[in-house]
Amino acid sequence: MADGSSNIIRVLIVEDSPSICKVLKSILGSDPRISVVGVAYNGREAIELVAKLRPDVVTMDIHMPVMDGLEATKQIMAYYPTPILVISSSVWEGELYKIFDAISYGALDVIEKGQEDLIGNHRCGEELIEKVKLLSGIKVIRHPLAKLEKEDNIGVIKISERKNLDRVVAIVTSTGGPQALLKIFKSFPVNFPCGILVVQHIIPGFMGGLVDWLNRECQIMIKIAEDSEKIRAGVAYIAPCNFHMEVKEDGKIYLTTKLSHNKNNRLLGDVLLESVARVYKKGAIGVILTGMGRDGVIGMKAIRQMQGRTIAQDERSCAVFGMPKAAIDMGVIDRILPLDGIAEEIVKILNKGIVG
Repeated sequence: MADGSSNIIRVLIVEDSPSICKVLKSILGSDPRISVVGVAYNGREAIELVAKLRPDVVTMDIHMPVMDGLEATKQIMAYYPTPILVISSSVWEGELYKIFDAISYGALDVIEKGQEDLIGNHRCGEELIEKVKLLSGIKVIRHPLAKLEKEDNIGVIKISERKNLDRVVAIVTSTGGPQALLKIFKSFPVNFPCGILVVQHIIPGFMGGLVDWLNRECQIMIKIAEDSEKIRAGVAYIAPCNFHMEVKEDGKIYLTTKLSHNKNNRLLGDVLLESVARVYKKGAIGVILTGMGRDGVIGMKAIRQMQGRTIAQDERSCAVFGMPKAAIDMGVIDRILPLDGIAEEIVKILNKGIVG
């Protein structure tokens, strides 16, 4: 973490393009709280400089010579745990897989880069600075390589209940969410008895890669939700970026843009969870995972008021405890659980059927 006495955030840039490095240094150096302490042009240099400089945050390119960003992330998080922000301009399938694999090894978030965008778009520069400041305050944990290599052995939880379209699982998450979703979805069996609805805050352009990555690793089907789509058992529907996703009594998903229907002042997760509470009532299972801010808190309250079940990820297993903490502090959570226990709790509720 940044030195509390000076409050300066020390950043290591890992990027093989000198021109992009120059842009990143200019943007980050424009903020008085941020100091770029080094630049690495490949993954091997990154590991050496992290060990030497011990930065507060690493910005990580994925496609680099000598050693790519995925392997560098894996090594850094195993031996020198440091908050890592992946910065990538590529949205081709092979690199997207590597980006989300890097997240599974402990990278915290991803942001899109493009020299033209960074130079000409003031908002992009502000977003980069904001992300770096956020991640600098996160205490990351060591990711032992041996443990990571065994992740494929996560057990699938058995479920006895048949299809039940009177129930639904609704999940809201942001920073740290991809890794949390992978952990939960990997434990769900292919015959999962109801639909799953997800709001995952992520930079536009990377949602398709997230969905493909999850599908590669999990037995259930994961897809980007479509307007007027019927909810099916065993399918996880992720809201497309910048769209409100709601459910209605006909069992279908409805999408509207953020500024439509006077919803611009309502957060994406709250819109989903409130609709789930109205339609499914006792059959709703609301889950709020790692993330910054308060999105989902009002929606979890609505589910609780309709006697649905509410679950929050605990502080120790969160990358960012903001969203779960806000819901817990409001007193609208039934169970506070580590990430490892959430899938089991969901299946336990479903196996018991509708509960009062």
